[in-house]
Amino acid sequence: MLGRRVRDIASGTEGELMAVVLEEVATHTGPRWTRRAYIRPEAGGRELPTAVGNIEPLGAP
Repeated sequence: MLGRRVRDIASGTEGELMAVVLEEVATHTGPRWTRRAYIRPEAGGRELPTAVGNIEPLGAP
C-alpha cells in the first residue's frame, strides 16, 4: 500500500502511506520491536507514525 491513500483509524488522519519500518521501542519491561507506518497528512506537515494495524486503504487501488 506504499504511496496509496490511507486512513489511520486511531486518529482519523487521512493521507499517503510513506513508509513501514521496524523500530525498537523502549517499554517498562525492556526494549521490543514493532512495525510502524508513517502517513503524510493530506494538508501536509509532519508524517504521523501509527501502528501498522491501524491503517486502512481509501479509494481504489
